[in-house]
Amino acid sequence: MDFEDKTIAPAHTLSKPLVLLRDTEALLRRPTVARLTTILPSKLSDRLQVASNLADESLQELAEINVEQISDLELHPARIFVGLSFTGFGALMVLLLLLYLNTLHPELNTVEQIHQYWYPYVFCVNLGVAGMFILGREAMRPHIKKHKIKP
Repeated sequence: MDFEDKTIAPAHTLSKPLVLLRDTEALLRRPTVARLTTILPSKLSDRLQVASNLADESLQELAEINVEQISDLELHPARIFVGLSFTGFGALMVLLLLLYLNTLHPELNTVEQIHQYWYPYVFCVNLGVAGMFILGREAMRPHIKKHKIKP
């Protein structure tokens, strides 16, 4: 039995993901800003309107980006940044969890701490491990740099 969907939407009816993001965000933000500007003080209302206009401009610039034209080499720094962020955030959360446990529950030894708080501990460790996997994958990825030919 073949369960795959046989209908394929025409390419012109599909919207770009960044255009969809811009439109969805605008549909949520604009009514919220309109309601808030009526109840906020005028100075804060003006700042909120300026921030909303700035969001419109920046999301319009993002919507003009063609995601299909972004090369693998251009995504390299972003992938490294995400891996480092996951690893650093996981390590920071383990540190904060240990700080919390040692200050608020000094009566517990290490085994009891892990026994009672193993859910957040495992979450933080797994976040760090995921970051290390991202960094390892990025380190093993072959990079083909375009060499400029000297005339």
